[in-house]
Amino acid sequence: MRTVGSDLAVGTAHFFDQLIFSGSVSQLQKKSLHSPACKPITEENLMRSRIIWTMLASGVVLIGVGMMQLRLTALQEPGLLETRITNQAKHFTIRRASSQGIPPRPVDIKASREAGATHYGLDCGTCHGVDGRAQTASGRWMYPRATDLTSEEVQSYSDQELFWIIKNGIRYTGMPAFGKMETADNIWGLVNYVRTLSNTK
Repeated sequence: MRTVGSDLAVGTAHFFDQLIFSGSVSQLQKKSLHSPACKPITEENLMRSRIIWTMLASGVVLIGVGMMQLRLTALQEPGLLETRITNQAKHFTIRRASSQGIPPRPVDIKASREAGATHYGLDCGTCHGVDGRAQTASGRWMYPRATDLTSEEVQSYSDQELFWIIKNGIRYTGMPAFGKMETADNIWGLVNYVRTLSNTK
């Protein structure tokens, strides 16, 4: 079944094929390379060039079709495949980024957790909700949705990884970076408090 995209790819490849063929003939005429031994090499080069240009043209068409299907609305729920791929990529990147440069946590964990509860209400509750389940109006309609902090996905991060996330934020997710607004001790307080949210289920 022929489509506009396939016709465009074939037409583009044919154009470049003629262009390459004309250029090749011109070069051969200039160099007087008309012997039978040169024909297989010339035909092989033309075939290789045609394959390459066909692949490039097809790639351009596919990208164009993909852009036509792109939707910018945040009302749709993220798909399962999209969610799985992005979560895996996110975990891998954060694990690598947080492997160094994380300051030590405060000695007094209880005091740190209590301070974290205060900062959580100021910095995080608007999107993630008081209980961390992200059921606020802002959190529910972000794209992707604000993360449920009580979920296994979040609680499976190491403390160092959570520190890195809060400090640096995550691009294209709505998660801001608090590294310029909060001290390291305050960020550790948020990490320690987030650990208590898993008990609110």
